Amino acid sequence: MFAKQYTAQEMMAVACAKEIINHDVVFVGIGIPMMAGLIASKTHAPQSTLVYEAGGVGAISRRMPWTISDNPTSENGLLAMEMWRIFSDTQRGLINKGIIGGAQVDKYGNLNTTAIMGGKATYDTPLVRLPGSGGANDIASSCPETIIMMKLVKGKFVEKVDHITSPGYLTGAGAREKAGLKGRGPIALVCDKCVLRFDAQTKEMYLHTIFLNTTVEEVKSFFDWDLKVSDKLAVMDPPLESEIDLIHKYDPNGVILGSKSGGRQETFDSFYESMKACYNSVDLNLTEYDEY
Repeated sequence: MFAKQYTAQEMMAVACAKEIINHDVVFVGIGIPMMAGLIASKTHAPQSTLVYEAGGVGAISRRMPWTISDNPTSENGLLAMEMWRIFSDTQRGLINKGIIGGAQVDKYGNLNTTAIMGGKATYDTPLVRLPGSGGANDIASSCPETIIMMKLVKGKFVEKVDHITSPGYLTGAGAREKAGLKGRGPIALVCDKCVLRFDAQTKEMYLHTIFLNTTVEEVKSFFDWDLKVSDKLAVMDPPLESEIDLIHKYDPNGVILGSKSGGRQETFDSFYESMKACYNSVDLNLTEYDEY
């Protein structure tokens, strides 16, 4: 049954989860990508494996990790490896799908998380200095497929990024291959109002699916170029009640998806009680690895 109430962030997590299929090995980051991976692994893709940057592989945990090295990233997991080995396996193509984000993205799926120039600013003296790549460049360069997750915000969807931190299709068809990148590039960009994909020939981004109560004109207003729209534009169904229940079980305090106000004060006792309730409500089902 479809959920009657859900947030844009929850819809975004569910939409991204649909991009994960059974037996995928998925490099997930902290936040909504992690929730998307969990939803997939607990619903339609039970044999998918989640990989975390600090080395956790295939964890089956009772709560959401809050950092890349939080205990749940390896709880009941298949492996707990060094970070360098995780990225080595990424470069070898053993992790077939990665989820990444950025502060800017352009029509070819190139991401900028390094610097916003703005006007006459330069790389050395940018308008805004950003945290940089982390592991995103490795994922974007080497994973066979990547999924981009970004909220639709005016000014973030630009015709050409100020700096390429993580490569998409660079300048278009054939550019990744010419640059020697092993990964095939992004397969989708999941927003809070739609899902975008990339043309098989030109590699340019286009609108593929919109969410309920969203219009094409509304989506296009966020883009600095004339976004193309699929001739077979789809409308995505709302999340299932079971998917929303799963999100609330694993993130009862809204830490990941921000369902609670950041300004709300919470005592340690109330936090502790909510964590106990989370642990008691989640069935680990450790037989999930029986088929491995």
